[in-house]
Amino acid sequence: MNLEPKLSDTPRRGPLGTLRANFLTGLVVIAPIAVTLWLIWTVVGVIDGWVLPFIPNAYNPAVLLKQKFDVDVDIRGVGVVFFLIFTVIIGWLAKGLLGRSFIRWTEGIVTQMPVVRSVYGGLKQIVETVVSSSDTTFERACMVEYPRRGIWAIAFISTNAKGEIAQKGDEEMLSVFLPTTPNPTSGFLLFVPRGDVRVLDMSVEDAAKLVISAGLVYPNSEGKPKKIRNVKLMD
Repeated sequence: MNLEPKLSDTPRRGPLGTLRANFLTGLVVIAPIAVTLWLIWTVVGVIDGWVLPFIPNAYNPAVLLKQKFDVDVDIRGVGVVFFLIFTVIIGWLAKGLLGRSFIRWTEGIVTQMPVVRSVYGGLKQIVETVVSSSDTTFERACMVEYPRRGIWAIAFISTNAKGEIAQKGDEEMLSVFLPTTPNPTSGFLLFVPRGDVRVLDMSVEDAAKLVISAGLVYPNSEGKPKKIRNVKLMD
């Protein structure tokens, strides 16, 4: 007996099924945009909350509107603009002779404070590492065996191991960052022998999507994201 389903036997979606499919499709389109806008709005509000108290009322648009037209308006982004202008001015002054001398003088005072020097030194090193050059970006996506042999995890190659780490290893080591799912900003720093690292052809962005989606979205051979559907895991 032929048990293969015919086209006419496949169930058709009813009105509720169609409505549900349309809702999920719309949610997929709206959710990333809404979350992105909400994050931008929140970050801008936080920066404004830090910066606006230091802005004189004569230069604060919200205060000027309140004084002249008696209108309360929450103008987002004013603090961000002043912060950017202030940062550019500080950077310009720091490049000059007086600016460098002042920075050396203040750092000399900070390095004499037991607790403050540790916090300041660590934060300065992190900021300089992040913004210094393109060498801080991940080079390639890869797979490493973690947490044991036979189990593979997505990771990102940072750079070749240097200093004492490279000297203590029996062979050439790679500095690898192993992200966690669904938050790829946290993870583990691993030093893996080069021979145990399998470099992937996919880009770092595609690998990050794979990690964030917990394996539900992966790049196909054309490099376009593809969803995994109806995967039969066991009989």
